[in-house]
Order: sequence, then C-alpha cells, then structure tokens
Amino acid sequence: MQHSALTAERWARFTFAQQILSIAAEMLRANSALIPERRAALCNGYERVLRLVDLSIECTDRRGRRRELLLWRDVVAQLYIASAANPEVHAAALRALLYFTPESAKQIPFVTLSR
Repeated sequence: MQHSALTAERWARFTFAQQILSIAAEMLRANSALIPERRAALCNGYERVLRLVDLSIECTDRRGRRRELLLWRDVVAQLYIASAANPEVHAAALRALLYFTPESAKQIPFVTLSR
C-alpha cells in the first residue's frame, strides 16, 4: 500500500497544513472512483487517507486537534465500510478537512467534486 513505509517521524516534519493538503490530495484521487465499478479503487483511496490521518493523529500533541482529526477520521471510516459510494458525504468530508487550516481553506474554491 502506498504510504505504508511512511513513518510518523518523517510525517511530523511536515507542517500541519501540509499534512492536511496531502490528505486532501488523496481524497481528491479517491473522487475519481466514486462509481460502483471502481469500488475497490475507492476503498484503496480511503485506506491511504486513513493511513495519513492516523499519522497526523499520532504526530500531534494538541488535544483539540487530535479530537477533530479523530472525528473526521470516523466519517472517512464510515465511507470506507459503506456498501456503496456516497459522493455527497465524500465532498462534505473533503470540504471539512480543508477548513482545518487557513492555508488549506484557500484551496476550497479550486476543489470541484462534480463528476
């Protein structure tokens, strides 16, 4: 799996905004698999997202940040185990993620999830 060799030590070298933008990039990649025929690719995308979020949770020492990441992670975990893709929840989760930092929030106008 992609990112499997990425260590928490290496991930911690990125700023929190860079971490969020990297997670968002994986969510955008998964967007292309929001059709029934690509369910396996969607699950793989969510696995990569969950891996990166877990690293961010592991690397943070801020309690509030950890709590928000854990709540957001639960949404992605629900998308992962769902029997079918949910493009609306996927899009809402991506938007919510981008609001985590001022730097990542600047990307919201450029993110379109229409298929």
